[in-house]
Amino acid sequence: MNLYDFEPKIVAFCCHYCAYAAADLSGSMRLQYPPNIRIIRTPCTGKLEVEYFMRAFEKGADGVLVAGCEEGSCHFSDGNFLAKRRVNYARQILMEAGFEKERLRMVNLGAADATIFVPMVKDMIETVRNLGPSPLAKAKIFVKQENPL
Repeated sequence: MNLYDFEPKIVAFCCHYCAYAAADLSGSMRLQYPPNIRIIRTPCTGKLEVEYFMRAFEKGADGVLVAGCEEGSCHFSDGNFLAKRRVNYARQILMEAGFEKERLRMVNLGAADATIFVPMVKDMIETVRNLGPSPLAKAKIFVKQENPL
């Protein structure tokens, strides 16, 4: 695969009250972002476990974006702080496994931040595009080539 042909697959876990609302508002405002991103609405980013991020990579994501409420504005009190700790822990695990930590990112948004959401998505996609395909995806391609079954 040519690096210029690479279109990264990004999974975005967005909290229902703020980040998902910002993504929804961006659609209502007809703000466009690349279709590389798959948004998963969650009740709160604090409900996400490290395994969710790792499973996204395992299933073929080249990058994972966790988008929660603005710091201090979480509808569940401190869910976004809990998510931030888990994202930072998962980034350490990724680095130990040979991944670039930049493949996993957490951002904080308000419900009205559609004009901020779109550039954040574009920046995440560009960051991952520059990193290239996930090391896990490269390994799967290698295994498929070696195994004729």
